[in-house]
Amino acid sequence: MEQSTPKLHRVGLYTSPHLRFVRERIQIDNQPLSEPTFAKYFFEVWDRLEAAAEASNIAPDAPSSKPVYFRYLTLMALHAYLQESVDSTVVECGIGGEYDSTNILVHPTVAAVTNLGIDHISMLGPTLPEIAWHKAGIFKPDSVAFTVPQPAEALTVLRERAAEKGISLHVVERHPDLENDSIKLGLSADFQKTNASLAIAVVAAHLRAIGYTSIPDPTVTPHIQLPAEFKRGLEQVQWPGRCEVRRDTQSGIAWHIDGGHTLDSIEVSGRWFAEQISAPSPNGSHQAQKPIILIFNQQTRDANALARALYTTLQSGLSTSTSPFTHVFFTTNQTFSTGYKPDLISLNTNKSDVDALAVQRALALTWEEIDHSASVSVVRTIEEAITKAQEIAAAWEGGGDIMVLITGSLHLVGGAIEVLESEK
Repeated sequence: MEQSTPKLHRVGLYTSPHLRFVRERIQIDNQPLSEPTFAKYFFEVWDRLEAAAEASNIAPDAPSSKPVYFRYLTLMALHAYLQESVDSTVVECGIGGEYDSTNILVHPTVAAVTNLGIDHISMLGPTLPEIAWHKAGIFKPDSVAFTVPQPAEALTVLRERAAEKGISLHVVERHPDLENDSIKLGLSADFQKTNASLAIAVVAAHLRAIGYTSIPDPTVTPHIQLPAEFKRGLEQVQWPGRCEVRRDTQSGIAWHIDGGHTLDSIEVSGRWFAEQISAPSPNGSHQAQKPIILIFNQQTRDANALARALYTTLQSGLSTSTSPFTHVFFTTNQTFSTGYKPDLISLNTNKSDVDALAVQRALALTWEEIDHSASVSVVRTIEEAITKAQEIAAAWEGGGDIMVLITGSLHLVGGAIEVLESEK
């Protein structure tokens, strides 16, 4: 009897954090849940938890009656995918892996660890081996495990933890079709080629696991021949706020938007923007002759170290010794002068520091120490920073787009996108 070809009807995606609204975290077929659908599943989970608490004689408002924010959303996402008959789901860990709420999935087809860096040290530890231990907690028996090239100390831990589960860890090198640009990746930064190569292996292994045996085995063939569907996905992929360029012909600004909230990621962001500065603009003029603007904030990590790393990376990536920016704006993560959207509020900040612009003033002093030629300003809101960038662009009498880099906190990036979308 001829075996029927399996089909993928619906695909889920669970990610964090969100940029503009919480519904971004729970997607089906590349679309966030609608507001009515989100509300429906939110309250279905809420009501069941309240009923369970009542059955156990636990007060509905007791801390033990409901999981915390991220765990609640994870539970809600899985509930939504089951109710919506989702066939396959890509689930991103929140923090770490071993003790993350997403690790409730005990039989994944594939588990993958992207490039590791120092982050969330209060929960994962201050060293790469400790962080690698947590990340490898998502490896499971009878599933395929992938990673990308890692520092030796991290790779050793990943391999050891895979061996504990009785599986092999496969290290994915860059796919040659991406490396030589025969496929033009939809994401512009060079490091995204590494992420995309890992995604190729993950998708191929998953498709084989659910019955698509015509797909080459990425654990046997290091660089599989890419089906047309793979190529189309790689070329059309978009990820807002990650090495994103938005050209606004009305204001004459090319907004370069990238969340860089760790030392590793801010250096990657700096390298990407240095490439953008060095490249000719679409009309052929050179970017270095024009105003180049930075809008930055990082409210909860070592913001000064991130600012210094960004400056150093840009300087090393540019062929000129001049300042990388003509204007620098340090802002809080407050979106508008009237306040925040509820989806953009962060509870991990010190309100008095935000109100006093303490972090922003410290950042301004740091930047003035390392760059004497830039015009440095402190503003209270993202909206104000964007307005000032637009004023500088309006006063520019040369040709071509003014370049603006918005980087640092993902709360900043989300707020900036919200302001730009609101202006439309």
